[in-house]
Amino acid sequence: MNKWKFAFFALAGTVLFAILLVVYLATRPVDGVNLAESSDSENEVKGNVLVVQTTTKELESISKKYLKDASKGSPLPLDFTIDDDIELRSTLTVFYTDIPITMNFDPIVDKKGNIILKQTGMNVGLLNIPPETAMKIMRDSLEFPSFITINPNKAEIYIDLSLINIASGSRIKAKELDLPNDKILLEVIVPGE
Repeated sequence: MNKWKFAFFALAGTVLFAILLVVYLATRPVDGVNLAESSDSENEVKGNVLVVQTTTKELESISKKYLKDASKGSPLPLDFTIDDDIELRSTLTVFYTDIPITMNFDPIVDKKGNIILKQTGMNVGLLNIPPETAMKIMRDSLEFPSFITINPNKAEIYIDLSLINIASGSRIKAKELDLPNDKILLEVIVPGE
């Protein structure tokens, strides 16, 4: 066999192997995720409770500030808006091409006052990939603060508010997140003396 034919088939085989490897890694089952344990100080913080009512736009602004502070000044790897639902936007670079990712979530308040974002919709460019795969790619390729846990198996994001440091040892808990009616209630627990 001619050396050019051999080189062609070797190159074609390598390209085919690389494509199959990428497909396998993108579609394999997602590993389990351990949710961040709420800090023990959450149970110890006792004091005065302030109930704060805010709007979706104010919550969006406050959330962006805390995410920026948690990322220590580096640019945020994603952008989001809060309206009737929460929409996360980011880009994923694959083979030198930026692919836009858009995910929609409905917020749920758990019994500890933390927030669970349950995925309701997703667009990854023109690709049709499962939500679990997109969330796994997002979890593995973007750096998130310690209080945010991505759980691809359940298609949700867990935000542990007890791990967010606010002024003078105060803690925050979500009480109600009714985005369509623009009613957001948060409890701020200020330690007593």
